[in-house]
Amino acid sequence: MRRYAPLWFSIVIFTVLITPVFSQETPGAGEAADTETGAYDESFDDYPDFGQAEGITVIGTPETTQRMEVITKEQIERRHPQDLTTLLEDELDMSITRYGAYGNQTEINMRGFDTERIAILIDGVPANSPRSGEFDVSQIDINNVERIEVIYGGSDTKYNVSGALGGVINIITVKKQPLGFNLGGTFSNTGYLPGQYNTRHPKGTVGEPEYTDLFDMQTLSLFAGYGSETFSWKTSAFGNLAGNHYRYQDDYGFARRKISNEIKDIGGQASLVWDVPKDAILLSDTKAYFAYKDFPITPNSSGSAVSKDFQISENLMFTAPAIRDDLSTEGSFTYQYSNTRYGVDIKSFDHYITAINRWGWYPHDTLTLRAGADWRFLYIDSRSATETQPVKSGNQGGVYLTAEFSPVLNKFMLIGSVKGATDTKQAVAIPKLGFSWNITDTFTLKNNYFRSFKFPDFDDLYYRSLDNIFVGNPHLKPEDGLGADLSGEWTPTETFSANSTVYAQWTEDSIHWIKSAGGRWSPENIGTAQFIGFDVRPVVRIPVNRHGIKSLKLGVTYQYQVSWLLSGTLTYDDGYRIPYMPTHIAGGSVDLVWNTGSALLTAHYETTRYADTMNEMPMDPHLTINATVNQDIGKHCTAFASLRNIANSHYESFSGYYMPGISLTLGGKVKIMSIE
Repeated sequence: MRRYAPLWFSIVIFTVLITPVFSQETPGAGEAADTETGAYDESFDDYPDFGQAEGITVIGTPETTQRMEVITKEQIERRHPQDLTTLLEDELDMSITRYGAYGNQTEINMRGFDTERIAILIDGVPANSPRSGEFDVSQIDINNVERIEVIYGGSDTKYNVSGALGGVINIITVKKQPLGFNLGGTFSNTGYLPGQYNTRHPKGTVGEPEYTDLFDMQTLSLFAGYGSETFSWKTSAFGNLAGNHYRYQDDYGFARRKISNEIKDIGGQASLVWDVPKDAILLSDTKAYFAYKDFPITPNSSGSAVSKDFQISENLMFTAPAIRDDLSTEGSFTYQYSNTRYGVDIKSFDHYITAINRWGWYPHDTLTLRAGADWRFLYIDSRSATETQPVKSGNQGGVYLTAEFSPVLNKFMLIGSVKGATDTKQAVAIPKLGFSWNITDTFTLKNNYFRSFKFPDFDDLYYRSLDNIFVGNPHLKPEDGLGADLSGEWTPTETFSANSTVYAQWTEDSIHWIKSAGGRWSPENIGTAQFIGFDVRPVVRIPVNRHGIKSLKLGVTYQYQVSWLLSGTLTYDDGYRIPYMPTHIAGGSVDLVWNTGSALLTAHYETTRYADTMNEMPMDPHLTINATVNQDIGKHCTAFASLRNIANSHYESFSGYYMPGISLTLGGKVKIMSIE
């Protein structure tokens, strides 16, 4: 009976949370929640509305039975985050695994799944590398993001992309510009607290404070745009110069200073939006990114290997919402070129093509049918001395059919979907059933049952390192499993809202890189991974409107999750947990807004995590506290300051890779608009 205790505990907590819904009802309080709470706002369902301020969602149905959080442009501008993962951690209390400060590899964790098992989209188009499954957050200029949609849970029916075991993150960057010209920019400097440190591990001469660490990272972002009645354009550019020379405390308690981890990168984006006849819209979006990165050979090494990354992509999108009264279509075609050079001998030239087409048919007020297809092609030319087959190619794709049935309009909706996916070697059907029920004007219940499925990444199958220590496994099986979740969204008054979800997911043939007896690392289907958990997010918004203060918002988040690794002879009673998945994640935020500015205070806490499958490498709990202040200066300028890790917590995010202590960012933003 002991193995099922977490599930019963989750159900009891969820029941306690929603009990008040059935004992009281506040008439008129069922208006759509403020998107700042993260609750799903039904006003976004006017789709496609390309003039909306939140940005353009090009591909996907507006309906979802899954829990969905929305991060708006206003929230992003008030946070002034360094990158996407910083924003997700501060806004949604996501668990993030980092290999260091800016520019280093970063993993996003959702419901026990890492970045490779989360579908990352940019303007509705898959952005995970088809080669590794990873996503480089440095390529996204956070100042250029209009809106972010985060959908929790496996098997996606909103965008119908494959490989979404943990959820979907859609980053919206393309926006129809307001009438007239607008331009602006942001500049900031980030500095770390200098001090004495040991020059060698674990003992050595004492290094004196490096006051250049006060000017460790500079960030510049510029944009310009123009909008007319039928046409608009926007262009932007950004650059970062990061030394990543921060002090940290190592395993032996010695103060060290991070070196050999310098990052220089630049990027740009140009987007065009045309209105064409019959309410159709054509979009073109071009992105480019270049990075020069020094990576330490080991976490504390003074030597480094240089990585040079260059990427360019072109995305053409088209939507016709009214081919006729009951039929619409939308589609995109994306080409991406990636050139990576690591060290002296490793080079790779990758070409990706992604094509997507969606159709919507509305035969009746209560029924919508959606169908579509997607295809992705990968061509790799790896010029490494160890490659026996330097040129490789692969395909993945699928077709889907979804039915949205709403017999009682605005009260109940049932969505059934099935997607057929293939990598040309095998084909599989991925079904999902979900419903959304507005039980009262103040409470909505959502429930989903799904199959979660993911083909192995290309590197898992074929990767080979220069020293032959890391070698792919062409015999890997896909990850395959089942999942279910139950969510409640409660808004009894205009000042209070809460949402909570109970979820369970089971995945067979989970893929992890493990070390063999001969010292070689390779990916293996190590067995079954199982997750059970629940989360809760209450928010209180207090309108003040006195002495220049407009509002105060208080938010709390908590996630409880247990995981089991069931490989070989391991059972539930052995209690082995999935690496890097904490049992408890808790956070809180205080947002104060006044007429000319705002102040935000956030806290994020995680309990013990393990760095290996046998749970022999525990990583201590950690608490981080961050604060940001914004102040308008005149009509067009804003000054901001951000303190991160105020408590100067010493912790490692990835095994052996310690995170910075306290840091201070000072910056300013200029935005000038000329409305016609």
